[in-house]
Amino acid sequence: MRRKPRGLMTTVSPPDAPTAPAGLKTTPDASPRALYVLLLVVFINLVGFGLVIPLLPFYAKSLNASPWQVTALFSAYSLGQFLAEPFWGRLSDRIGRRPVLIVTILANTLSYVALAFAPTIGMAFLVRLLSGFGGGNISTIQGYMADVTPPEKRAGRMGLLGSAFGMGFVVGPTLGGLLPGLAHLFGHSDTGRLAFQIPLLTAAALAAIASLGVFLLVVESRAPSHKDAPVIRRRDHLAAAAAHPVLSRVLLVTLVSTAAFAGMESVFGLWTQARFDWGPRQVGLCFAVIGVIASVGQGLITGRLARRFGEAKVLTTGLAIIALSLALTPFVPTSAFVPLAVGCTAFGQSLVFPCVAALISRATPPDKQGAMLGLNMAAGSLARMTGPMIAGPLFGLAIGGPYWLGAVLMLPAVAFALTIEHRVKAAA
Repeated sequence: MRRKPRGLMTTVSPPDAPTAPAGLKTTPDASPRALYVLLLVVFINLVGFGLVIPLLPFYAKSLNASPWQVTALFSAYSLGQFLAEPFWGRLSDRIGRRPVLIVTILANTLSYVALAFAPTIGMAFLVRLLSGFGGGNISTIQGYMADVTPPEKRAGRMGLLGSAFGMGFVVGPTLGGLLPGLAHLFGHSDTGRLAFQIPLLTAAALAAIASLGVFLLVVESRAPSHKDAPVIRRRDHLAAAAAHPVLSRVLLVTLVSTAAFAGMESVFGLWTQARFDWGPRQVGLCFAVIGVIASVGQGLITGRLARRFGEAKVLTTGLAIIALSLALTPFVPTSAFVPLAVGCTAFGQSLVFPCVAALISRATPPDKQGAMLGLNMAAGSLARMTGPMIAGPLFGLAIGGPYWLGAVLMLPAVAFALTIEHRVKAAA
């Protein structure tokens, strides 16, 4: 019989032993086919998402946006996610993962179409806000993966999920960099409105395919809760997480590290344009390189390292790599070094993402997986909202400012990760 770890609160299960309430149906492990279908759907959805990210700075400038308005577009989506992630996570705990995935991916489809025809930067901001709310489904996808994966395999499986995300960012930004060139066939420039409508409508079509894939091929991973089951509010989950010795620190790591990464990401197009005169094509191809590195790191490396050294050690290492790469990126002498510099940042992030999700899922019982993962994604969304809003004005003062601030922010994140390592050891 396993001995219960000491020092952990009773309202949230300890890291090694989440238990399900009586009568809750969970899947102990998923068939390879079920996992491949879900990963393929995630990949298709992320291709659409990846199409848009490298284009946003140039899309916003086509609407005569200032630098702070460009970064505000990034923040608008994150604000919507911040409001939506815990809601969708809790709802998926109650009614099941599959219907939530279908609704949120359909919302993505509509938002891409609306963004393609937004007449002003203010309307584009509103569309991004609503699309963030409708598309805040990452915690639901993570919850599905946690439902069908034994605890000892979760870091590896979360890595596969991250790999699907990464591969989406390989194909998506590549298409995002190349598709605007099709505008020349219609007599338009590759920086005009039509040049951005083509990839946005392509993203809408891919999101629609992903939603259809979920509807036809993904089976439900958990039985819905009883209708008379008590509804636990977000602040109750937040209080439980704040009192937990591992969850509280993991959420702080997510908040700080994601703010640093999002600030860099939001000004990357502006920074490369100012330093090396890059356009959408070069930025898209560089994001593709980032996606390859992130995909390989999460799919092939992180799971193996986590099984050997533990999630907490790998998390600390990833954060340290991000801090160093952000500090050095503004000093790259030529454009040839840009993919290498940001690739190091992406590799560090590829170590962080699966380990954070695995630590949360191991510390949370099955009936609260979606809610707690949603809380973590809300922390990430809050960071992606504040990081770009700080990075925009900083970029106006010094183009390397967002990178240096990100490097400084990573220092407390590393300190939090070290305390997580000690807490996990104490609970063993």
